[in-house]
Amino acid sequence: MTTATRRLTLEEYLNYDDGTDNRYELVAGELVAVPPESPQNVQISLFLLTQFLRFVPIVQLSNKVESVVSGFRSTTRIPDLVVLTEELATILQGATRSTITSDMPPPALVVEVVSPGKINADRDYRYKRSEYAARGIAEYWIVDPQLDRVTVLTLVEGLYEENVFEGNSAIASIAFPQLHLIAGQILSTDN
Repeated sequence: MTTATRRLTLEEYLNYDDGTDNRYELVAGELVAVPPESPQNVQISLFLLTQFLRFVPIVQLSNKVESVVSGFRSTTRIPDLVVLTEELATILQGATRSTITSDMPPPALVVEVVSPGKINADRDYRYKRSEYAARGIAEYWIVDPQLDRVTVLTLVEGLYEENVFEGNSAIASIAFPQLHLIAGQILSTDN
């Protein structure tokens, strides 16, 4: 849902305040409201957060950080879960806003949990895929409860290589090889 008709600059977006608790992404300069997450999406994100906590300190994990992913027609994204590098976590400490700008290093990994609907699937599988690759994010996970699969995209020479995991398939992560999860564990609402 687009909420503004004129295009905003990144600076205007970063200073935007409509006096509500609504969250927004900036997509090609347009302010777009971020709808509330489904309980299943929240559970999946929290489950993954607890799993990554076994390997990285809490200051390197966020479900609220936004990332600038393109410049000319500014676009920002708020992934469901972000694993920051140590350097990036240090840079963000003490910041007044959890925003990864284009002059900062990219996160180590981002996770998107696909919400129901074709628009949401297109956004996560198509648009964010190219945006995150252009931003240099080494690993991008698409967790899709509707299709019962986890797609792990690994950045190789500027493009993502895709591996799909379903059921009892063990997730293979280049960024976190010590992580031992199966796709069904992530997709289960009984985590």
